[in-house]
Amino acid sequence: MSTSSGVNVLRYSALALGVFYGFTHQRSIYATQKTAAAQKEYQHKQHLIEQARAEYAKSKNPAPPASEKSGLNQDPMDPKFDLEAYFNALMSQKP
Repeated sequence: MSTSSGVNVLRYSALALGVFYGFTHQRSIYATQKTAAAQKEYQHKQHLIEQARAEYAKSKNPAPPASEKSGLNQDPMDPKFDLEAYFNALMSQKP
């Protein structure tokens, strides 16, 4: 009889420990998923903010059409920079 009650105590102890482990493990998984969802939502909002800033800057400061559309290389450090073409383009833009 003593052996049977000892086995039952061991079984219920193992069951209680398993339930406790499952509960704590589930809580940690839930916390990790909740943190990941919050991070994803924050990144999505950050992306929307950056997109709105870009659209606002684009609407308030339109790019000059002449300098952007011409294929003129305006970087003086570039080996293909043509100073004469650059000055001619500047002179044609001035009124």
